Amino acid sequence: MKALWKEIAGRGLALKETPIPRVGDDEALIKVKVASICGTDLHIYVWNDWAKGRIKPPIIAGHEFAGTVVEVGENVRRVKKGDFVSAETHIYCGHCFQCLIGHPEICENLKILGVDINGAFAEYVAVPEKVLWVNSPTIKEEFASIQEPLGNAVDTVLAEDIAGKTVLLTGAGPIGLLGVGVARAFGATKIIVSDLSDYRLDIAKKMGADVVVNAKSVDVKKIVLDETHGHGVDVGLEFSGSAHALNDLLKSVRPGGRVSLLGLFDNSVSIDFNDDVIFKKIRIYGITGRRIFETWNIVSNLLNSGRLDVSPVITHKFPLEEFGKGMELMETQMSGKVLLIP
Repeated sequence: MKALWKEIAGRGLALKETPIPRVGDDEALIKVKVASICGTDLHIYVWNDWAKGRIKPPIIAGHEFAGTVVEVGENVRRVKKGDFVSAETHIYCGHCFQCLIGHPEICENLKILGVDINGAFAEYVAVPEKVLWVNSPTIKEEFASIQEPLGNAVDTVLAEDIAGKTVLLTGAGPIGLLGVGVARAFGATKIIVSDLSDYRLDIAKKMGADVVVNAKSVDVKKIVLDETHGHGVDVGLEFSGSAHALNDLLKSVRPGGRVSLLGLFDNSVSIDFNDDVIFKKIRIYGITGRRIFETWNIVSNLLNSGRLDVSPVITHKFPLEEFGKGMELMETQMSGKVLLIP
């Protein structure tokens, strides 16, 4: 099979002919129909500081995908040949304290597909049955391939009720754009989106943003106050991983408001806890992964019902061999979600 390998430390990936994986007793072999590029994959490709400290080459990259089960291991019971599946990429142990109390997404022995074990930028991938999600056959393959990041967006937006709330969302990358759609689907009354890319802000409008702000040239807090009668927004959603955006967000949330943080920061950040958090009595949620499989059920229902149209976020598709074009578009922020077709 064809597979994209991170072979050595340094920039890039290598397309190689590779043996099809053997299936373990508790695994299923999936023929990958569509895979999508995540920010994590881009980090691995460019070999940033996070990747240098986390990735141990050689490994097949990629973790967001949809495909068909073609073989199952001896102990597999829940999925069968022919099932259309995607996968929860947080592979949990099932026996640590966090797993036992119902939080496998933060398992103490967590392994991540395409980060710790061979991933889905390939024609076939072997995945433990316990993390497979059987998709409805009515979901488009390209939509099914982005359910994992859509789950990130759902948990960020729905950490508390969003209905009837005003929202500032910072960071219109692919997951942030999905977050705009989720906030709209669940009843947010005004959605303000800030980013540095006009290209992505245009997609945010298509996903339901009421106001878009290019933070390079505009005072975000002033716009928020103007749009909320001087009160600030009820909810702040941080998707960018930018320290500047985080400070804009905290200063733009009204006293008693809520903040959810998903974006990952390159370095430690400095914020005014006294004035921007404590005295404002703001509630802050850190978001990682998805609730397994509660969030997957929400995501599946959103897509099946048609209440959420994610098509504006999917901007490019390439054959697996042209992965470099997709990575370049992601790096220059001239894309939404980029799909690879093995």
